[in-house]
This record gives sequence, C-alpha cells and structure tokens, in this order.
Amino acid sequence: MRVPVATYRLQFTPEFDFDAAAAIAPYLAELGVSDLYASPILTPRRGSQHGYDVVDPRSINPELGGLERFEHLGQTLKPLNIGWLQDIVPNHMAFDSQNPVLVDVLENGPDSRYHEFFDINWNHLYEGIRGRVLAPFLGKFYGDCLESGELRLGYTEQGLAVYYYDFRFPIRIESYYRVLTYDLARLRARLERSHPHFVKFLGVLYLLKYIPSGEEGRERYDQISFIKQMLWELWDASPEVREFIEENIQIFNGEVGKPESFDLLESLLDEQFFRLSYWKLGNEELNYRRFFTINDLISLRVEDPKVFDSTHELILKLVAEDKITGLRIDHIDGLYDPAEYLGRLRERAPYVYLVVEKILEHGEELPVSWPCQGTSGYDFLGVINGLFCDPAAEAAFTALYHAFTGDATSCETLIDRNKRMIVARHLAGDIDSLAHVLKRISERYRYASDFTLYGLKSALVEILVLFPVYRTYIDRAGASRADQDCMRRVIAQARLNLPNFRNELEFVERFLRLEFDENMAAEGKDQWLHFIMRLQQFTGPLMAKGVEDTVFYVYNRLLSLNEVGAGSLQFGLDLEAFHAFNQHRVACWPHAMNASATHDTKRGEDARARLNVLSELPAEWEQQLRAWNNINAAHKVRIGERPAPANDDEYLFYQTLLGAYPFDLADYPAFIDRMKAYLIKAVREAKVHTNWLEPDSPYEQALLAFAERVLQPGPDNPFLQAFLPFQRKIQHHGILNSLAQTLLKLTTPGLPDFYQGTELWDLSLVDPDNRRPVDFERRAALLEDLQRRASDGIHRLIKELLAAPE
Repeated sequence: MRVPVATYRLQFTPEFDFDAAAAIAPYLAELGVSDLYASPILTPRRGSQHGYDVVDPRSINPELGGLERFEHLGQTLKPLNIGWLQDIVPNHMAFDSQNPVLVDVLENGPDSRYHEFFDINWNHLYEGIRGRVLAPFLGKFYGDCLESGELRLGYTEQGLAVYYYDFRFPIRIESYYRVLTYDLARLRARLERSHPHFVKFLGVLYLLKYIPSGEEGRERYDQISFIKQMLWELWDASPEVREFIEENIQIFNGEVGKPESFDLLESLLDEQFFRLSYWKLGNEELNYRRFFTINDLISLRVEDPKVFDSTHELILKLVAEDKITGLRIDHIDGLYDPAEYLGRLRERAPYVYLVVEKILEHGEELPVSWPCQGTSGYDFLGVINGLFCDPAAEAAFTALYHAFTGDATSCETLIDRNKRMIVARHLAGDIDSLAHVLKRISERYRYASDFTLYGLKSALVEILVLFPVYRTYIDRAGASRADQDCMRRVIAQARLNLPNFRNELEFVERFLRLEFDENMAAEGKDQWLHFIMRLQQFTGPLMAKGVEDTVFYVYNRLLSLNEVGAGSLQFGLDLEAFHAFNQHRVACWPHAMNASATHDTKRGEDARARLNVLSELPAEWEQQLRAWNNINAAHKVRIGERPAPANDDEYLFYQTLLGAYPFDLADYPAFIDRMKAYLIKAVREAKVHTNWLEPDSPYEQALLAFAERVLQPGPDNPFLQAFLPFQRKIQHHGILNSLAQTLLKLTTPGLPDFYQGTELWDLSLVDPDNRRPVDFERRAALLEDLQRRASDGIHRLIKELLAAPE
C-alpha cells in the first residue's frame, strides 16, 4: 500500500483539465506534495464544475481530456513520484438525460436491464407513481406546463421523446403505436398500399404490437433497436413518412389557448414509466432516494453487487493498473450498508489507500472495524479549529451575542427547530415512505396492530430530529455499544417529548435494538433489518440540511465554529482533549488525513484562524461591535416591522468582514462583490428572512445596499476608520494562529492535506467562492523566490517574513 506523505486537492473543471494539472506537476513536487488528490473525474453532466453529478461511471470526463490525457498526466507525475488519490461518488448519479442508464430506466421501466440500478420505490403507495419514476423538474404545475406548450413531443434518431427545455424524456416503445397510427389514412392517401415505404411502415407497426417483455431480455432490446433503425431509415428515405410523423407530432403537441388540444399528449404521458411534476412535489411524494434534498441527483443501489461492479469497473481497473493509488469515498453515510461496501471495495482493491468522507460529532469515533485508513480529515479540522478557540470565553461570548441580536434562543433549540422544518418542507415524502413501511410491519404484530400511521410517523420524526450524530451503523451483525448508547439516549428523550406515543416509541425501539421475538421467522427479521438500514440512510441528510446548511447560518455566535466537522455546540477544545484525540489517532488511524480546508468548508482556514482570536477578546469584540452598529445605524432600513438587515445578519456581516478582509487593497473591489454574493447565500441558507425557494427581494436588496454603503472605499467612510485598526489587530494574531495551525497539521498524527491554493493565505468564503481559479504561476514564482532567498540565508529569510508576513 502506498500511504501518502502530503496530499494536494485539485478541483478539476472544463477550465482546469488534466493538461493544466500536468503543467503544475513540477511545482507540486517542489512544494513537497506526495499525492495529487483529485475531485471526481468520471464523466459528469457537460460543463460540471465539481464532478459529483456523474452520468457515466464507465468513462473519464472528456471535458478534462478523457482517458488519453489522464494517462498522460499520470506519466508526468510518475517520474516525480507523485501518486493519485481519487475522490469517487458511489452514492448517486445525475438525474439527467445525459445519463444513459437512467434514460434506459425511464424508457423501459420494469423491462429495463437497469430496473434495480437506482434506489427507486416501484411499489409506491400512491397509484400515480406506482410503477413509474417521479420526475420533479417542472418549473410550474404539470397542467400549466402542458397547456403552455413547454412539454413538446419530438423525434430524432434516438426515437420519440418529450422535451422540457434541455431535458429529454424517452417515450416507451409501446407508445410509438399510438403516435404512428394516429389518422393513418392520411399516409395511406399519400402512398399507395403497395408502395415499399408504406409496406415497410406497416411492418414497423406490426413489430410494435408484438414487443417482447422484459423476460426475453436481449431479444427485447434487439427488437427495439431494429424498430428504431427501420423507422429512422423511413424518416430519412421517405418525405411522405417524415411529413406524416411531423404532422402527428404537431397535433400531439397541441395548440396554446386550446386546452382540449393537449389531451393526446397528456394521454401519451400517462402511459410512460416517468411522471413529470412540479419540482416542489419532490419534497412530498418522491419515490426515489436523492442525495440530500437535490432532485437531480438520484441515489444508486450500490449494495447490489451488479450495481457495484458496473459503477466501479473503470475505477478498479485504474487501481489495478496502479494509475490510481488511493480512493476517497464520498458520502459514505448515504450507503445502505457502509461496512459491507468497504469490505467489497477492500476485497477488490486490497492494497489501495482508502479514506472515507465522514463527519464525526464531538466524542464520536469512526467504526474501528472498517477496512480503511481513516477519514478525509473533517474530524481533524474540527479539533484543530477548537484548539485555537478559548473555551473559557463561552459564557461571555454567548451573552454578548444574545444581547446584540436580542434573541436568546439556544443553539440546541435552533437545531431542533430547523431539523423539524427540514422534515416538514424537504423530507416529508421520504419520511412518509418510511412510516408506511413501519405501518405494514406493525400490522403483523398483535401488540402493534392498532398503531396508527400518524402515531408511527410522529415517533419516527421525533427520533430522527433527536439524532445527535449523522448516522449509526446497525446492520446484520448487530449494533456497536456506541450505537446502542446513542439509540438509548434518543428514545429516552423522545419519551419525554412525546408521552402520548410511548407505545409507538417502544415498538420502534425494539426495531432499533434488534430485539427480535424468539419465534420470529427469518423473513420477519429481514424486514426489520431492512427498515433500520433505510432509516439510517436519512439521518445524515437531515443533519446536513438542518444543521450544516441552516443552523450554521442562523446561530452566528462565533462563525469559525460553524464548520463541517466542528459544530456550534462545542465552544473550543482544551489541550487534554487535543492530546487524547492524537493518541487515539496513533492507536487506530495513524494514516488518516489532516485537513484544514476543503471544497466544502464554510470559510477558509486562515479566515477561521482570524475569527478564533475573537474568543480571546470577548469584551473588546463587544465594544467594537456596538461602535460599528451605531456608526452604521443610518444605513439600515425598515421593511414593514423588520429592520433590514436584522441584527443577527449584521452580526454575521461584521464577523465575515473580519475573517475575509483582504491583505492587499488591490483586491478590495473584487472583495466587495464576493461579500455581497456571500451575504445573499448566507441569508437564504438561514431561511429566516428569505430563502432559496421564495426569495424576499426587498430584504435582500436592503442587505446589499447596506453592504455597499458600509464598505464604500475612501477616507470619508467612518466605519472603515473605526473598523480597520481592530481588523489589523485580529489579522496579526490570526497570522500567528494560522502558522501554528499549519505546523500542527504537518506534525500531528495523520497526513497533511492541502486544498488547492491554500499554500498562500486562504481567506475564502463558502462555495462557489472557495472554488475560484487558482493562480499557480504566481505561486510557482513565489516558491522559486523563497527557495533562492533561503539558500542565501534561512535566518534572514525568516526575519524578513516575520516583518511582513502578509
């Protein structure tokens, strides 16, 4: 096994491809990088800026250069002894017409060879999507889209399809007969019965009436291919046939202003293996598992060996050829059985370096039985960040935050409230499906047969909301002691919260603790276990959306703590806990990654280092905060009864400004634009005054106007005159924090990971700000200059850098 010494994460995009990476390979080697750590490289949607929306796992992204340029990059890295750590995405693929496997499922339904490839509930309780896949991508209600002509039937060499802007939904082969026989007399009038083109057309119709079912497998696919080829040849060779099909398509597409003219298209759509709907319906009646709450990322059933083999074939081939030397598993918590998945992967790649993207809460540990080298580093990030935050300041900081915002709501309350909001608004359909599964099981037991769906769902929601970690790992082998303790605490609190549903909670508790009846058959045990495994797949999305993507923008006490792997509840870390973390790492995960910045962090590592200084100056921070608030009071407005910006958003603004304020004034104009973009994202994620689904334009415009006035450059700006002396103080001590943080990352147990560009000061904000292009030419030139100056005298260089560390 090749264990990296230091990894460097690159975000590949169409603008930064394999050849661009090859050009900087010598620089990475000089920097001391042992392994390139690559964002996903399998073929995603065209133009993808991240690669997590894979459409073809059996090919390398052609926009990056494809297999040829990937291998050229590998040949460039090999003489430099740089390995390749690859980020892979086993949980999901893009729900997109560029995804050939999904298109096959949409076209063939239960007859598709990929029928069980995706995590689709084909037997959904709602008849409208039973045997069909909900496609929640319409910008308005289905009927409105239909009658406005936004859904259009069309024909290409690929066959008949309904188009919604760029999305192509294939028509099942059995429905071709309806389109091609509509008013067939028109074609007969243009071509004699004996005309070869008419005879061939009738042959196509005959074949359409006798399409084999899925049981015939290969024969069915061959027949469909043959029919499509014949039809396309007719379209190409016969103007009469082409005109007839075009006229029928036009008739089916209806006429705007005549609702009845769309009946034919609606009837055709009713026959399909997909059901088009308004996108918001996906939150309430979805019948496929998504990545978090993103409709256009559909989850895979990678627990099925056939799906595993199909989606991992190319990656494992590259591992076997030593072109990939390490794997990072994205969203391990989304998988049905993470331990089984890792076991299968380790069996197929016994000597590959393997880490998992796993977010551990305070005090939580990675299962030691997992056959991997540890995590991708969020746990280290949380610990190292906490070390530079003074725990003794928590009470003072909390008091000043509550006083300034006028809201004393605790972080615990906000987490509970927002997780319930996410369940109600974004995961209702998923929870309904779980509740119905539980209801069907309960009806088989005398002591549970009277439980109502409402009661069982209430118990489920309470348990999910109270979950203190991203997920537990109960499986066929049982539950670890940590998972048992977690479940015990959750159920105990749920009983206190829902005294009227104690019986339902006790029933669910038996599931979670795998307390089977002595005489329970194997089938019954399998049903219990399946329910538990499914339940565990949804605790992570709820935690991520409720806490990471909501509370982290609502509870702004100290923004450096609102970070993936850290968490607002833990205010700082003492030295004893830091040493205990390192001792555990040495014993269990000596080769885990030490990350301090990633593509998913909420702000740059040096911005966090600055903000942690505030924990050492709570009184001075409060004094400055009050002064700035008074100076800028004239820039705030009222929208109805609300101040804009609200005090909490103003508080967030000042902290963000302290953390991200540029060293170089030449960067200031661009910084203002970056701040404005960040503020809109932050307040929408908070979902208090505005949100992504229903933006509050007046509030957002008032916030942007406030930022523009407050940040107006020039000597006449009283805020900047008051702000900059304190900012420079925080900046100076932040530099010391940053250097100490980097030193610890390099020397503590684990291997240091560097996110692209962070070898210089990283004052970035949340994505997309932290995914901006990196100026590697400048970095290479600076490194060369440092090496030259160091050779002239290292002590002098250190003095020079300390004198001007920025």
